[in-house]
Amino acid sequence: MLLVIDVGNTNTVLGLYDGEHLIHDWRIRTVVDQTIDEYGMLIYNLYKNSRIPSRKIKDIIISCVVPPMLNILEPLCQKYFDVKPLIVGPGVKTGMPIFYDNPKEVGADRIVNAVAGYEKYRQDLIIVDFGTATTFDYISKKGEYMGGCIAPGIMISCEALFERAAKLPRVELSKPKAIVGKDTVSSMQAGIMYGYAGLVDGICERIRAEVKSDPLVIGTGGLARIVAPETKSIKVVDDMLTLEGLRIIYLRNK
Repeated sequence: MLLVIDVGNTNTVLGLYDGEHLIHDWRIRTVVDQTIDEYGMLIYNLYKNSRIPSRKIKDIIISCVVPPMLNILEPLCQKYFDVKPLIVGPGVKTGMPIFYDNPKEVGADRIVNAVAGYEKYRQDLIIVDFGTATTFDYISKKGEYMGGCIAPGIMISCEALFERAAKLPRVELSKPKAIVGKDTVSSMQAGIMYGYAGLVDGICERIRAEVKSDPLVIGTGGLARIVAPETKSIKVVDDMLTLEGLRIIYLRNK
């Protein structure tokens, strides 16, 4: 079995593959000050509750945008699984040309998403990842990573609003009844939800105009299913795009 780990700034997502089949997935918080053993026991309990012996996990691949976490996860894999993990980064075969001024600057998760998206849909794409940041990545018809945009994530913007505006309460991120809110909570929900939907549509429209094409827009990340229905651009939501990309990259380097 293959364990895939995607370490984000806020959450870490793990998936367990048996061949091509994703049989389990888990989402935990990314905490850089936990010890190797604390993370080891947490991950051990996740797959133990799924009744999977650790000896069945033969391979591990990691995508990480939080460098200090590699100091935890690499020795963890060796200690608890007796496996040296494959780390997505320079020197790893992705099968995708990267047309970025400095390819080392591109977040590993963005490349992993691009690889999975093109492998699955085989056309030009815009991938919108709703994570700590909201990222937009354009992949050409030839399967080339061309670059993209980075915007503040929804929760970052919400936290800034809650912290800097003393009279505004914390609200649940959900679709309001109307765009013209009749109370503070619904007004905030409308601004957050439709504001981000407009951001997505606006950026996707500008990318289309610049590349003179009509790429398929895919939404992924923890909040994709909440925001995507309110956009005009996103046609597909694929929650497991990053995990699938890790599996594909692992096979290309096996």
